[in-house]
Amino acid sequence: MNGATTTGADGLRSAPRQDQAQPRSKLFLKTLFAILAGGVAFFVTNVLNEDNGALWQWTMSIVLGCATLIVQLLVDFGERLEAVQESQKRRIRDMKDSLTSHHAEMRAAVDESFAKINAATELYSKVDGSVLRSDEVTRLVLGYTKVGEQGADIVKAFAEEELGRLALLMENLGNGTADCPGENHEWLIDLTKCVKRTLYATSTSVDRDFWSSEPARRYLVAQETAIKTRRVEIRRVFLVDDEAEVTGSLSQLCERHRKFGIDARIAVRSQLEPTAQMNSLNDFIVFDGELCYETEPDIRVMPAKTTLKLTHEHVAERVNRFNVLWEATEPQRNPEPDEARAVTHPAGQRQQQP
Repeated sequence: MNGATTTGADGLRSAPRQDQAQPRSKLFLKTLFAILAGGVAFFVTNVLNEDNGALWQWTMSIVLGCATLIVQLLVDFGERLEAVQESQKRRIRDMKDSLTSHHAEMRAAVDESFAKINAATELYSKVDGSVLRSDEVTRLVLGYTKVGEQGADIVKAFAEEELGRLALLMENLGNGTADCPGENHEWLIDLTKCVKRTLYATSTSVDRDFWSSEPARRYLVAQETAIKTRRVEIRRVFLVDDEAEVTGSLSQLCERHRKFGIDARIAVRSQLEPTAQMNSLNDFIVFDGELCYETEPDIRVMPAKTTLKLTHEHVAERVNRFNVLWEATEPQRNPEPDEARAVTHPAGQRQQQP
């Protein structure tokens, strides 16, 4: 290591000496060449003039030698000046290129910033001008930024997943249809809280077990609230294939719905007219005649998919299908008094009274 360091140090020391020696050698050569030129001039003047030792011969030799040295120095100075000018031009050119590049980068950054500002302004204007509540959108953005600043990694990942799901739902609703795996009870309850005029629903064996669950209780409460506070008309048809499926539990379920203010009926497909029979097992609910909530069963006749459809043609077809089915069923008859009512006499005997 010491040898390498010494060698390196010697090399560093020798470099300045070589740089200093190079101008000295050039100056020595120039001086030597000037003396040589003066000597040649002195020799030529002696050959041409027999008067040796004349003053003008020495003067000519000295002037010619000095002139030669001056010319060499001027040539060297000119070369150095050109090199400096070229170097300055190169530096100015590099500086211009750098400034141009920097200006382009700054301009691109400013344009990008203004584009983001314009996009944000345009987005906020659309949100503010929309029929939707802009304060809820602002609340969503502020909540998301707060999670991004303070939340843990798992919380951030979960927030991004939920925000992505919400964004996808908004996009799909804008396109007229949205779906999700399984049966989405939250969609069902939220839509019931939003309905204003009518709610027409069918119920098949696919969702029969749903009515004994906790979401079903909340769903019925939401329907009762819609009936009492907003005077929403709610109709529900329980569909069965044949008369044998009209069990006591189904009748009790239908009666339970009536207690909540729901107009509920039971329809037996085998007894309906061909125009009222439904080949599809899909349950559907039409909200305000504008949105259709449908569930599709899997091979085990369990809800496998929930779909929201907003297209006018599809919703109109479902409303028409429900109306045909509703008109083909009969309302539940209330028990009527017997033509001959039994009257209990004080003696405890019963007597028929016309």
